[in-house]
Amino acid sequence: MSTNVHNSNPEIAAVDLKDISRTFHSRTVLSNISLSIPRGELFGLLGPSGSGKTTLIKIMTGIDRSDAGSVHMLGVPMPQLSMLQSFGYMAQSDALYNELTGKQNLSFFGAMFGLKGALLKERIQMATDLVDLSQHLHRGVSTYSGGMKRRLSLAIALLHEPKLLILDEPTIGIDPVLRKSIWMELTALSKQGVTIIVTTHAMDEAMKCDRLGLIRDGKLIAVNTPQAIIESAGCSTLEDAFIALGQKGGAEQ
Repeated sequence: MSTNVHNSNPEIAAVDLKDISRTFHSRTVLSNISLSIPRGELFGLLGPSGSGKTTLIKIMTGIDRSDAGSVHMLGVPMPQLSMLQSFGYMAQSDALYNELTGKQNLSFFGAMFGLKGALLKERIQMATDLVDLSQHLHRGVSTYSGGMKRRLSLAIALLHEPKLLILDEPTIGIDPVLRKSIWMELTALSKQGVTIIVTTHAMDEAMKCDRLGLIRDGKLIAVNTPQAIIESAGCSTLEDAFIALGQKGGAEQ
């Protein structure tokens, strides 16, 4: 893997959030969130639609700004334009050029990451093989299904071999077999030292994470390993634990 990061000190967290709050039109979307995600961790943000997951992800990446608090990525205060090549980001809504082919999209974004020539070709092959899209690269993206567009977006996020991946609901619309394959690869990347932050509302995906942040109504109600969260709530499943902790409105760090 490449080491395209600004600070290689392993003691510095991949992402460090302190007292993050965000309000839209007098509605509090995030409330006083503090969270530190160490390097090499596969961290999941679990919560229902509208809980604040995507807003938190956007603040991490510098796409949005918080009203209060601070964000550091790899030790660097965010937002910071120079950090764009230090992480891979897959948004919940696909940011693709529909008038171009899949390969042209990959080539365009690869060039933005500074990739060219044989290396770009190699990285396109690797990323599209991973998401099972290699046979469809010469088709226009306008002809892709929703699931194919998700797969292309994930391939783009992986192109430059980032040491930090931030993925917002990456498997929505993807069939179960490929979904399982993608999660196997994410786990493998994490074991190689890549930090992965993924949002999901799927309990089975959440159970695959090293640690989870349970988010509800803009508040972190628990941060721990999936099993520890289940046990602390006195439940037998993660779903039951999420419901129980949400009803308590408690916070566990």
